[in-house]
Amino acid sequence: MEDFAFHDIYPNLVETDQVFDLERSAQVTAAASEPFGTDYVQSLCLAMTGGWQHAYPSQGKRSGAYMSGSVYDVGPYVLLNHQDTYDSASTFVHEWGHAMHTILAYEQQPFETARYSIFIAETAAITKEVLAQEKLLDAAQTDEERLFFLGYALEQMRGTYFRQTQFAEFEAAIHAAVENGESLTGARMTEIYTDIFNRYYGVEDGVTIVPESYNLEWAYIPHFFFDFYVYQYSTSLAAAVYFAEKIRAGDEDSINAYIEMLEAGGSAHPYDLKVKAGLDMASPDPYRAVEDRMNRIMDEIEAILDRQDSGIAAPPRVTVALSNPCAVGES
Repeated sequence: MEDFAFHDIYPNLVETDQVFDLERSAQVTAAASEPFGTDYVQSLCLAMTGGWQHAYPSQGKRSGAYMSGSVYDVGPYVLLNHQDTYDSASTFVHEWGHAMHTILAYEQQPFETARYSIFIAETAAITKEVLAQEKLLDAAQTDEERLFFLGYALEQMRGTYFRQTQFAEFEAAIHAAVENGESLTGARMTEIYTDIFNRYYGVEDGVTIVPESYNLEWAYIPHFFFDFYVYQYSTSLAAAVYFAEKIRAGDEDSINAYIEMLEAGGSAHPYDLKVKAGLDMASPDPYRAVEDRMNRIMDEIEAILDRQDSGIAAPPRVTVALSNPCAVGES
């Protein structure tokens, strides 16, 4: 595209006619969980069929998706608004990642230390998403299928790693302005946001065109009106990519340490829990893992597009059919 605008980021690279109904979404979730062992998968299957979710939209139901684990002695509850799309399936995987984290922590911890931090919670959910993406890529039979899943994975990293870091920089800037005695008006906040937005998307270098209306985006992002925490989405994704690589490689010590981190709930500081699981978030390792994953994905996308432009047939691939450890219907 000659004139690439910010809104051009959002459409999928390619479309898919695949249907991800509730049963297939549960299949993807269970298949992504197989590295964690039979006991974990069995617990997940029982939970997904145990009446602990409300999956489809209905009259009067709130929008979005979330997991509630507020009651210590009772299983977690998952609210979804499933649309039978891959985006819905990814959300399904994410929320059941939270739910299984809750189950593990509540089984192993007393009430006082069972509740966990966002920093661990989002890592648990996003790790499951990355594992699900890789399972679907392993099963993809055509270049178009691979392009769809690769594009989705790339957009997840832009939205959760790059964009949330942009948000965190804005939050830090407005907090710093107040601490320095500056009065924050809407115009001033728009000015700060515009400067950061333009730098992140290369506006002055002609990389992206950002319509002026987008500079008001800060005003309707609810995260900015709560505690300063959005950076934890970025760091959690970095940790998730790092852990997913270890888990995919079949490193049993890493898998066991990861499960122990989830079972630990809130019994220690989240940074220390990740160190014990084999990851120091103060080191470059998790952030390099994200960069490596982004580069691998973009390299494969470019290779597929170059091959298609040249009329070269796709090389034969050995695909791995998606397993079906359990099935689930509407609850």
